[in-house]
Amino acid sequence: MINKRQTSVLFVCMGNICRSPTAEGVFRKFVEDAGLGDTILIDSAGTHAFHSGEPPDRRARQAAERRGYTLGNIRARRVVDEDFSMYEYIVAMDKDNLVMLKERITPEAVSRLSLFLDFSDSNESEVPDPYYGGGSGFERVLDLVEEASRGLLDHIRQLA
Repeated sequence: MINKRQTSVLFVCMGNICRSPTAEGVFRKFVEDAGLGDTILIDSAGTHAFHSGEPPDRRARQAAERRGYTLGNIRARRVVDEDFSMYEYIVAMDKDNLVMLKERITPEAVSRLSLFLDFSDSNESEVPDPYYGGGSGFERVLDLVEEASRGLLDHIRQLA
């Protein structure tokens, strides 16, 4: 069980309209279902500001809703410098975004960075970007995000 100290997690992809809001929504449900909603702060952001203020991609929302996740209240935003001190876990969806985060973070905070699939048993290292593909890409993202969310939640619980 997690103590009352709040843990914070920021999920990051490029535009913050597909993968990272999906991760935010799925992880939030896992955390709430575990009764830990008041002890884990969850957010998402993008390394680019292409879609700032926009809701998640319609296809991401639809795929998530089919599995019982809600993404509708999430709005895209860009990673800001304050995020590097605010979040204990800064979780990138892929290596390109991890590199972009490493270029901005202070050396003493680099240990906060990880790839999301590091928390899964998947043979894959990156959550693929489904934006330019069909609906099956969004389903694959959900499969990977659900597995990694379980692993991340278990990791946080073990450290509490």
